[in-house]
Amino acid sequence: MTFDWSEYLKLAQGLAGQTVSPANEEAKLRSSVSRAYYAAFCKARNYLRDIEGRSIPSTPEAHRYVRDKFKNSPDRLRRKIGDGLDRLRIRRNRVDYEDSVTGLPSMATMSLKLTQDIISMLCIL
Repeated sequence: MTFDWSEYLKLAQGLAGQTVSPANEEAKLRSSVSRAYYAAFCKARNYLRDIEGRSIPSTPEAHRYVRDKFKNSPDRLRRKIGDGLDRLRIRRNRVDYEDSVTGLPSMATMSLKLTQDIISMLCIL
């Protein structure tokens, strides 16, 4: 069965405090995976920008730039962050663009855990 994309509108309305029928579970899980990616990406981007003083592209290329800065590092922990960002991005693309996604509950759980791990790793760099 394919996702009813209008469920995102219900979710958005609910988040904005509008009284509507609640969004379905799939919309919530998809949003969870997507937001988890952005939490990790923005924390990693800000680390590079604010701690290391790097200039981050202000285009969609920023996503690749941030991942690559971590993935191509000689430091094992930084590579682990980059690999995690890559896995989260792949999952985010699936939930944001594919009509049908299998294993969504476990994908959401894994994405949340991985995001927590990435944020923790950034704190110890």
